[in-house]
Amino acid sequence: MKYILSLTIILFVATIDVRSQGCVAIRSSGNTCSMGNPGASKGWQLNFNNRYFKSYKHFVGTIEQEEREEKGTNVINHSYSLDITATRNLNTRWSIALTVPVLSNTRSSLYEHGGANRHSTQSFGLGDLRITAFRWLLDPAKHHKGNIQAGLGLKLPTGAYDYEDYFYKADGTTVLGPVDQSIQLGDGGTGFIAELDAFYNFNYKFGVYGNFYYLVNPREQNGVSTARGGTPNTTAIKYFTSTMSVPDQYMARGGANFMTARFNFSGGIRIEAIPSSDLVGGDRGFRRPGIVTSAEPVITYKAKKIDIYLAVPVALQRNRTQSYSDKLRSADTGTKVQGDAAFADYAINAGFTVRF
Repeated sequence: MKYILSLTIILFVATIDVRSQGCVAIRSSGNTCSMGNPGASKGWQLNFNNRYFKSYKHFVGTIEQEEREEKGTNVINHSYSLDITATRNLNTRWSIALTVPVLSNTRSSLYEHGGANRHSTQSFGLGDLRITAFRWLLDPAKHHKGNIQAGLGLKLPTGAYDYEDYFYKADGTTVLGPVDQSIQLGDGGTGFIAELDAFYNFNYKFGVYGNFYYLVNPREQNGVSTARGGTPNTTAIKYFTSTMSVPDQYMARGGANFMTARFNFSGGIRIEAIPSSDLVGGDRGFRRPGIVTSAEPVITYKAKKIDIYLAVPVALQRNRTQSYSDKLRSADTGTKVQGDAAFADYAINAGFTVRF
């Protein structure tokens, strides 16, 4: 049983946050995989997960726009999030988790501030709360080597999705307007969470795991202007990018782990994405769809009541895909149109879990 608990902890701590590495705006509204230990009939877990990344490399599709860095015209995002998650084990199969995210972001650019000098905008505050119920599909008392956990939940629009800061104009004056979508604290939509988490241990040292998470956001647009305090141009209005979209997001992971008495090591592939089309609702509104594929090593130190961990997903491929508006413009002009987005090289997840 202790090895099942160890693997569960690895799955949990490595997947607290599903925030993409860059301007592809997957916020801290992701899953809380494997919340609750299989077979635990009662008790609480409290997790504090810290995540940081710096996005600065621009991609169109999978092609890096190296000239942006060389000319100093690239956008640079610094993103930090603290997810505080409280989990209650209701019985041996059911658990419920509440996650409260606190976000702090800074974005610097030229094009948002008149084009001559680099300036920054910031956002700080509470993100979108999420509450999820989990159930082990197989009886933990009879299935010690492996199990599957299903989760269903809600993402609530508690984070500000119209956060404002000052933008510089070419004449040196400033104007107050909504910050870029990538550093907004929320998306303005009530979302529905579905996830599956699974593991199998071959023996007391080696095992494999897999996770899948999807956030359905039925709301199409949140009405927040993308003009940064100005007036939307006719192109933005025509192709529905004058206001921000409320996109779906998903994550998939898979890998293997090695367990020792105190340390657990895992490694695998992590895929995070904003699709260009949603499962429910329309696709209008401004979004930067994209997919990040990363190699994800995780190390966890396990004590009696506390676990300390570090995970560093390193990007293997970054792909800024075509948005709905890109496709409309391509059809109208007969030439493929595809916007860009800035991505990070890696992210840092670090934190600890306390059991009561």
